Amino acid sequence: MITTQLFTTYRTLESRPDSYLDWYQQANLLRYQKDYQEALLSYEKALEYYPSDYWAWYKRGMTLEQLERYEEAAISYCYASQMRPNNYWAWYDCGCIYLENLTEYEQAIICFEQALVNYPDDYWSFYRKGEALRLLGRFDEAIACYDQALELRPGDYWSWYRRGDVFKAWNKLEEALNNYQKAQESKKSDYWVWYQKGIILQELGRFQEAIDCYSYLLEMEIDDDYTWYNQACCYACLGQNEQALKSLEEAIYYEPNIYLQLAQSNSIFDGLRQEPSFHYLLNMYQNEEIEY
Repeated sequence: MITTQLFTTYRTLESRPDSYLDWYQQANLLRYQKDYQEALLSYEKALEYYPSDYWAWYKRGMTLEQLERYEEAAISYCYASQMRPNNYWAWYDCGCIYLENLTEYEQAIICFEQALVNYPDDYWSFYRKGEALRLLGRFDEAIACYDQALELRPGDYWSWYRRGDVFKAWNKLEEALNNYQKAQESKKSDYWVWYQKGIILQELGRFQEAIDCYSYLLEMEIDDDYTWYNQACCYACLGQNEQALKSLEEAIYYEPNIYLQLAQSNSIFDGLRQEPSFHYLLNMYQNEEIEY
């Protein structure tokens, strides 16, 4: 069916080479078939005949995104928004490119604010504006955006999680922990929430609780060397040398080039260095490296 439609479109173009509509419809067919380069040429041909067409500019932007030509895509969305200033989608999609692909966060904020003018209750614009503000280090404003997003979706995992990230970057660890726990209510088995909780509990000196988080993580990903290492550090801080050595050995097993050096240089393991098993562990892996 698609082949027939495409053939028909080309036949029409042969007889009407100056038809905006035929170029535009052909572009849509090509984009649907994921022939993005040809689709782009057809949208541009359509725009030669109808330069003020919102949809051709907008879909040209979508096509350029697929081609990973992000700066041009942003420009195309900007043109579309000029054609229809009150249209939400061109502003929002342009903001996403500035946020995620071009990392131009100030421009992203401007676009999301315009999207919100046209769609004031849009969760995603509040959330992504908050992301741009967070990445700029404007933490107060970021929190305000996440709060507005949460008014629209009270149990939203990502808004609670990113609030946690903001408070963590702000070094407000107890508040960060509370926010990660709220995120966990939506995704109880989420790896990254457990991971963030473990890190913060470790920084707060709540080592047994951190160990419990790391143990849960290791049930999900037993080969997570970083989690094994952090767990070893917590055990060492509690003076539980046998458990610290077991966790440290696991970390070294997965990444010997990293953790052999840390085992010898990190002062947190000073209490282990009197243990014969500690030296046996280091010698075993160092000898394996030499043999290899």
